[in-house]
Amino acid sequence: MKILYLETSSKNCSVAISDDEKLLCLTEEVSENYKQSESLHTFVEWALEGAGISLKDIKAVSLGKGPGSYTGLRIGASSAKGFCYGLKIPLIAVNSLESMIQPFLDGNYDFIIPLVDARRMEVYTAVYEGKTGQEISETEAKILDEDSFKEFQDKKVIFVGDGAKKAKDILQLPNADFNEEIYPSAQFLIKKTLEKINKKEFEDIAYFEPFYLKDFHGVKKKSSGSV
Repeated sequence: MKILYLETSSKNCSVAISDDEKLLCLTEEVSENYKQSESLHTFVEWALEGAGISLKDIKAVSLGKGPGSYTGLRIGASSAKGFCYGLKIPLIAVNSLESMIQPFLDGNYDFIIPLVDARRMEVYTAVYEGKTGQEISETEAKILDEDSFKEFQDKKVIFVGDGAKKAKDILQLPNADFNEEIYPSAQFLIKKTLEKINKKEFEDIAYFEPFYLKDFHGVKKKSSGSV
């Protein structure tokens, strides 16, 4: 079963294709300028070419549903819906934080804690058990301070994601590890996607919305009228 994966919730615009659990192709780029709008469909074309298949061979689309960049999530969701509508195939949605923990499972950590940079000292985060990946605490928007995550000070913990940089400076956890180079990636959606397909946990394409976690706050334009 050929599956297309889209992950657009962060600075990493990421597209992958698998044949069941086997990764066939990965195309991704981390950009400070959030290039999803200009790169996503090009990356899909490159991934299909790299996998040696055409779009009609795709039997399901999996989307990293967030939390993360509001604009990035809207672009990814719109594209995923378009593919599913056009091909008449199911949509699967996976929490983007879960893709961040996959490289660290079965390691030496008691807990893996993804941190996605939000505004100021805020991060999107959840806590996962280090061996099984089981969710210990639900996804939330959290303001970091020196008392954050103190309950894990005697545990072997790794914080991953672009929010780990500011966390390292403020958290009072000298024994914790920090990896700020990790972004949600389409290749790490495969395991959870196959689990959801087996359980037939598909999204309603017409009503699906990404996991924004917070309302979008745009910048108001100043009035051009005279005072």
